[in-house]
Amino acid sequence: MVAFTDLVGYTQYTALRGDAEALALLNAQERIVREVLPGDARVVKELGDGLLLYFAAAASAIGTGLVLQQRFEQAAEDGALALWVRIGMHWGRPSRRGDDLVGHDVNVAARIVDVAAPGELLCSHATVAAARPAVEAIDFVELGPVVMKGIPEPIELYRAERVDQVSPAP
Repeated sequence: MVAFTDLVGYTQYTALRGDAEALALLNAQERIVREVLPGDARVVKELGDGLLLYFAAAASAIGTGLVLQQRFEQAAEDGALALWVRIGMHWGRPSRRGDDLVGHDVNVAARIVDVAAPGELLCSHATVAAARPAVEAIDFVELGPVVMKGIPEPIELYRAERVDQVSPAP
């Protein structure tokens, strides 16, 4: 299971607020991620303003992603940091290159995070299918197939939400 985080608006934030404050954002993101990651997960590498994460289980990844979004939102609401993060996930079997992960599944996850809005956790259909038997209190809102640069087939995407966050239908 591969996941990417991405700090939204980081380049503009750096230009307006300076390197020291931008570095504080990066440090806050990494600190929160490391505090929340379960034992089956790891930070594979830092990617500028984002992180590449690995999880052994899809359900663990989605649950952790939702907790991360909650923690990022709390940090932003506290006013200390403008920590708006988007997360993209894809279930598959990435190839290893030393401690790094590479391959098609990593590329798909990277494209998914690019589609996500601030504070949003997007998952591929493969992720939802792998996680669904083991998740509770999570709703998957179907967004439909999305064409992504360099990916030959459209990817069916879902937004993961805690059930208590889902708005009731009118």
